[in-house]
Formats: sequence, structure tokens, C-alpha cells
Amino acid sequence: MGRSNSTTAFYTYLLLSVAGLGGLLYGIDVGIISGALLYLEKAVDLTISQSSILVAAVLGGSTLSSLIAGFMADWFGRKKMIIVSGVLFVLSIVLIVLSQGFLSLLFGRILQGLSGGIIGVVIPLHLAESLPPSTRGRGSAIFQFLLTLGIVVAAGIGVYYSRGAEQLIAAANGNSSIVRAAQDHAWRGMFLSVIYPGSLFLLSTFFVSESPRWLHSRGRREEARIALEKIVSPAEAERELLEMDSVVAPQSGSSSKPAFAGSLLQRRYVVPFVLACVILGCNQGTGINSVLGYLSVILKQAGMSAVEATRGDFAVKLLNCLMTVVAVALVDRKGRKFLLMLGTGCIVLALGIGGSLFRTSEAKRIEVADQVRTLVQGNHLSVTPEFVRNQGGDSSLTVLYNYGDGEKIATLSANDKEALQVSPEKAKPNASLTITRAFVAPLPSRQTAWLIALSLAFFIAGYAVGPGVVVWLALSELMPTRIRSVGMGIALLINQGVSTTIAGVFLPVVSSHGYSAMFFFWAACSLVYFLTATFFLPETKGRTLEEIEAIFAGEKHTGMPETAG
Repeated sequence: MGRSNSTTAFYTYLLLSVAGLGGLLYGIDVGIISGALLYLEKAVDLTISQSSILVAAVLGGSTLSSLIAGFMADWFGRKKMIIVSGVLFVLSIVLIVLSQGFLSLLFGRILQGLSGGIIGVVIPLHLAESLPPSTRGRGSAIFQFLLTLGIVVAAGIGVYYSRGAEQLIAAANGNSSIVRAAQDHAWRGMFLSVIYPGSLFLLSTFFVSESPRWLHSRGRREEARIALEKIVSPAEAERELLEMDSVVAPQSGSSSKPAFAGSLLQRRYVVPFVLACVILGCNQGTGINSVLGYLSVILKQAGMSAVEATRGDFAVKLLNCLMTVVAVALVDRKGRKFLLMLGTGCIVLALGIGGSLFRTSEAKRIEVADQVRTLVQGNHLSVTPEFVRNQGGDSSLTVLYNYGDGEKIATLSANDKEALQVSPEKAKPNASLTITRAFVAPLPSRQTAWLIALSLAFFIAGYAVGPGVVVWLALSELMPTRIRSVGMGIALLINQGVSTTIAGVFLPVVSSHGYSAMFFFWAACSLVYFLTATFFLPETKGRTLEEIEAIFAGEKHTGMPETAG
């Protein structure tokens, strides 16, 4: 028996809402560390490597779960894995809020990443297998929109708790215990606040039906029909079931369990699989997660004040969210290929401009390690703004140092009002201070600072309109039915592996080679992305998953449009 239009619409909204909440949590995973790091580094005494590891831990956890999420989704079903992702997210927040040191923080962040990796694989997979072609692009775009909204929410949470912490610190009049308590409360409050959307997501997952194509692949055809009729008419459900039958017909003698042996060795599987892997790898090669995670730091290095950098961080992330709304409206009208070409072209241009602007000032770096070492008294370093002005006028000083437990970084601007103070931790009062590097570089002009900010805004706008939305569709639409879950897991593993590596090396690289080195590397990856989209990516707008599979097989398929437009 078919469902009424109102019932069908209600379930479609429910499915999109759960997917949207999943995207929201994914965005929070990526964005919440940006504001929290300002206080974590002071309350927990983190090294440069530890700070980078905590930023990258979510991405590393996503990499681990991406490796197995596709396999698990095939064996246990899409719905069960979505529930697991919600459980992991809630547990990660509890662990992080209660943590007292780096290791427990790291484990909590990895759990967050495990949750995000499952969400990133299984929710787009579930949407692709459940929604009809007419709304599949919009469904994936909504997932991406809520992901970007999650990043904005995380930035807003950071602003809220930072404001409260700074007010308490200002009123403390130098009382170190009050300052430390305010810093500790700020970062824990940031993480604790996101347990509410996480709990709502977990509760909502129990009301979602299983994927009809997964049910069909397990020989449960009638259950697949019931699941389809929750979203489409009975006639459309029957048509989709017949298409599924035609795809699995050659494998009718096989076991009901998924069979993958030899699947990736056939042309119809190799081409879309490799294409998806290149797209997913280049998607993170744009540097998007590092830009979002370190945006305040980048803007401050560009010459903005701390207040301007914080506001710029929020503004750029809000732009990311707003431009995703534009992409939602365009993805099913203009098509995937067009948006990906447009977006990646903008990214290449923006990164090239930003890198060139940074290079202008970084080329004028002056090494001052020997001079800084003369300022060390015992195990304590004190550097005044006057020292920086004497070295290079309107410049900034960067000092890389350690107390025998990992390299840390400290910066001082010629315009700062207080001296730079470096002292050993209370737990290691006798540790020996080592200055590994120190250099002075001219601060970018106000005009240059705003040009860098505009280039980053242009970068974010291009990413949101193109890769931000299309990447999830490319991941789910390009993979043929027989290898979809496993192929998506492998492709997303590459995606998260690239992202984790870039985030992990970001601070060490920019400390030694400057921001221009990272910008130019991202631009090169984005150029590969643009060329792939232009010359190798087929248009998939308006096609069923079975029709897309027929394109790569070189077959004619019933109902396939003659043109991609």
C-alpha cells in the first residue's frame, strides 16, 4: 500500500533533518578546537606538536573510522552505523570535558573523529541510496550546509566563552589561580555546550529507516519497497526496484552477503573509484580544514589585531555558511561539474594571491636567534617590544623554544604593550631553556592584511559553492552499487588522511618556512582538482545511481538523458 503525500513529505523531512544534524556535528568537530586552543594551550601547557596533534586528532579519528565504516555499513546496515556515530560523539564530549591532561584530551578528540568519519561515510551513503534523483543533490547540499553551520556555531561558542573568560581574567588583577580557573572553564564550557545537539542527533537516529538499496542487496526486497515508499510514490518505488534487479541480476547466483572480490579490477569500477579518490584527496589538498582550524592565527599573522582576527574568523565562517545556501539552490540546477569547476578555479586564484601577499613580507625575515639567546636569564626569557622595533621597525618576532619536552612557539609584535615572557612549567622548574630559532619579519601593511582577508573570503566562497557541496555527491554518486560502501570508505580514508597530515604539519611548516609555503602547496593541489573536474568528471545531475553506473560501463540505460545538462 502506498503512502500519502503528507506522510512521504514528513519522512523526507525527518531523513534530511537527521542528515543535517549529522552535518552539524561534523562541522562542530572541525571548528570547536579553534576557540578552545586559545585556553587549552595555557591551561594544559601544550607544545606546538601537541597543539597540532589535537587539531589533527579529529581528522585522524575520521581516517581510522573511514577505513572500516564502509565495511561495517555493509555488514550491519546504514542505520546501525549512524546510531553508533551518535553514541561515539556523546561519549567523546564527556571524556574531553572530564579530561585532566593531554592523553585523555587526545583520546576524546579521536573519539570525536571516529564519530565524524562514520557520519561522513554513512550519511551521504544513506542519502544517496534513499532519496530520488530529483532531490538527492539538495539532500547532500543540506548535509554540507549544516556542516558549515556547525563550524559557525562552534565559532560563536568560542566567541561567547572567550568573552566571559577575558572579563574574568581582566577582573582577576593578576591572580594566577583565578586566571587559570577562567581559562579552564572556558575551554571545557565550549566542548560541553555541544553535547545538546549531539544528544538530539543520537535520539533522532532511532526513527530513521534502513537504506532501501542495502535491504535489496541483502535479499529483503519487500522491506526495500516499504522503505522506498516512505519517500517516493509506489510506481516510482517499483521502477527503482526493477533497476536494482537489473543491476544485481548477473550476480543472482552469489551469496546474499556482499561480494567484493575482483570488483575494483573491472573498468566500470576502476574509473569511478579512482576519480572519486582523486577528488576526495584534492578536496582536502585545498587546505580547507587547516584554514578553518587556524583562521584566527592566519589573520593575526597577516597583520590584524587579535580582536580583528577573531571577528574575521567568525565573518569568514559565516560567509562559508551563506555561500553554501547558494550552492544548495544551484546544485540541482547548474549541475555538479559546473559548480566544481567554478569553485576550484576560484580557490586556485585566491590561494595564489594569498600566498604571494605572505611571501612579500616573509622574504624579508631576519634571523635573530643569537640576539634572543643573550636575553635569557637562567631558564627565563623576557623580550620587550622595543627589542623588536630595534631589529626591524614595525615587525613581529617569532621564537621557537623548548624545555626539553617538545618545541613551543611564542610571538611578539612591535605594537604589543607587554613584554614576551617565557618560563618553565611549574612541574619542571629546573628544566633547561633552549632557543632553537628566532626571526623578525615585517608586519604586512594594513592594506595587505585586508587583501589577505579578502583572498581567504574568496577562497571560502569558492569552496562552499563548489567542492563543499559537490564532494559529498561525488563520493556517493560516482561509486557503483556493488562497491559503494567499501569504495566510499577507501576514498574518504584518503580524504581524511590528507587532511590529517596537512593539519598535523601546518604549525611546524609555517613556523620554519612561512605561510606562503602552505598557500602555494594548497594552490597546486587545487589546480589538479580543477583539471580533474574539467576533463574527467561526468555530469550526474538528474540521473539515478544505476544510470550513472551505466555511464562508466559504456552502456545504454533506460531513461538515461542524452545530455548531461
